[in-house]
Amino acid sequence: DYSKFLYQLKKRQKEQKAKQVKVNVKEIRFGPQTDDHDYNFKLKHAKGFLEDGDKVKAYVFFKGRSILFKEQGEVLLLRFANDLEDYAKVDQMPILEGKRMTIQLSPKKKDVPKKPAAPKPAAPVQKAEKPETSEE
Repeated sequence: DYSKFLYQLKKRQKEQKAKQVKVNVKEIRFGPQTDDHDYNFKLKHAKGFLEDGDKVKAYVFFKGRSILFKEQGEVLLLRFANDLEDYAKVDQMPILEGKRMTIQLSPKKKDVPKKPAAPKPAAPVQKAEKPETSEE
């Protein structure tokens, strides 16, 4: 029956769609001379995003003549990636696109603790007695 076939097809597609995981990309913006307090504040937010399973796209936006500090922007992004190495892996190293230098991070797979195997009933272990030898 063709209508039954179409019904089954739609049902399968609906199930597949329900199983899909939506990946969110959160952006974090830095300036080339971002101070430590601001950096730590944004780092804390990035950790939260990664723990929620979202990807993080961090970028340094260069305004006007601040494009002269490309090295500072790259160092900042590499430091950011290094500080998040426990939470994320780097998808894309820092690259400069126009006035933006971006880096892409994705969350590491969470290590699911495996259930320990059921303890086997311990059979009574009998120690073999050593015959005493006297050395004289």
